[in-house]
Amino acid sequence: MGAENEVFGRLGTGEAVERVTIAGGGLTARVLTWGAVIQDLRLEGHDAPLVLGFEDLPSYLDHSPYFGATPGRCANRIAGGRFSIDGADFQLECNERGVTHLHGGSDGVGRQNWRIAAQGADFVTLTLTDPAGRAGYPGNCALTCTYRLPGDGILSVLYEAATDAPTPVNLCQHSYFNLDGSADALGHEIRLRAEHYLPVDGNLIPTGEIRPVDGTPFDLRQWTPLRRQTEEGGIAFDHNFCLSPGRQAKRPVVEVRSPLSGVSLEVSTTEPGVQFYTGAKVRPPVPGLDGRSYGAFAGFCLETQVWPDAVNHGDFPAAVLRPGETLRQETDYAFRKG
Repeated sequence: MGAENEVFGRLGTGEAVERVTIAGGGLTARVLTWGAVIQDLRLEGHDAPLVLGFEDLPSYLDHSPYFGATPGRCANRIAGGRFSIDGADFQLECNERGVTHLHGGSDGVGRQNWRIAAQGADFVTLTLTDPAGRAGYPGNCALTCTYRLPGDGILSVLYEAATDAPTPVNLCQHSYFNLDGSADALGHEIRLRAEHYLPVDGNLIPTGEIRPVDGTPFDLRQWTPLRRQTEEGGIAFDHNFCLSPGRQAKRPVVEVRSPLSGVSLEVSTTEPGVQFYTGAKVRPPVPGLDGRSYGAFAGFCLETQVWPDAVNHGDFPAAVLRPGETLRQETDYAFRKG
């Protein structure tokens, strides 16, 4: 039996946004062609959705803070939208308060309608060509996203990219997770295997320092309740945690658990960093999945990726893709209950 497809909605052009339902290993995922979005994700034996999302396309178009999306061509932030490659200077759209380039711009790949290239009962592959000049990026960039449910509660995410001119490329899965269906995720606990993090300025741009987590609220190497961030001296996390100086073989890096539901999440990735965002600014004015109302801390993101603004820091992991190279980013999200 193959994957199930339906028309989720239509863009202003009349173009259909498709929704594909895939299942395997105790998980059922619903994926949109728009933004390569994971619209819904369910675990057998657990009633509540594991991710935040919307029931209709207009809510995504008008109100989504990247729920389940694949932002890019370069996810996260680039200071002033500026960078240089091989002596050539580039200026990107500054779509965040007019001072920062965020998630590929106002019409980045997380807001484009991808094409279904292949699908089966437990996987779907989406493709998109991001054209040269969009938001100021050099080169045409061919992108592929594959979501697969291979078994044992695993959601496997594979991103691949190729380009015809040197360009920054950095993709990530931007789902907001909630493992117990509560109004907020503050009752969850996290363990994150990072010894360093990136301090940021007032625009959430890395200062350039790579700081040890020792003795700071960023030390999450032992089980830590998310509620701690709302207490005195706590941090509303939206920071990159440094996992390695470059892309590596896939390895486990983060665990989150809900004592309330008994559901846990383990993240394994090839990526050198993870942006941990706890959703302090989440307040869409429309209902979410199952009619839920989302407020601050309703879900948390674990965006596995190259470090933010890496294109402007020579000692950060490399973020520039060149012709003849193939970018390959792999992340597994493993869910278990009990």
